[in-house]
Amino acid sequence: MQFLITIMEFNSQEISIRPYDITDVDDFMIYAGDEKVTRFTRWDTFTCKDSATAYIKDTCIPHPFCRSICLNNRSIGFLFIKPESGNDRCRAKVGYALAAEYWGRGIVVKAMKIAVSEAVKEFPELVRFQALVEAENKASQRVLEKIGFLREGLLRKYTFNKGE
Repeated sequence: MQFLITIMEFNSQEISIRPYDITDVDDFMIYAGDEKVTRFTRWDTFTCKDSATAYIKDTCIPHPFCRSICLNNRSIGFLFIKPESGNDRCRAKVGYALAAEYWGRGIVVKAMKIAVSEAVKEFPELVRFQALVEAENKASQRVLEKIGFLREGLLRKYTFNKGE
């Protein structure tokens, strides 16, 4: 019975995306300070509020399309769409992270669908969205497939992430 109530409560909550604000720092620290969440991100786990505040102020807010994934307007995750420039302006890189307590509920799928829809309007030259996902990160691969991404290949020895 408790499980059913939890699902009903979740389904009545609103998932949205919005630009970051400095006041998101405490919520940001919940997921950006969790090594389970940051394991596959390109950024290191945040261990102090001052660093997180600086990251939001200097990276998230000025970014062309960095958004907070929100549940009832409370930040529970992060996503970005970064359009390329010049002759590559037709494509954009995407990435995301979500607080571990919300994994497996379809939140990122919904948030990314909203984000892609907004990005196409904001950046009309975009015709391709792409993401690099660690081979071990099966959950993220499933998220991308659910929103229509196609697996195109395996890039061996492509880049470093957290020293490896």
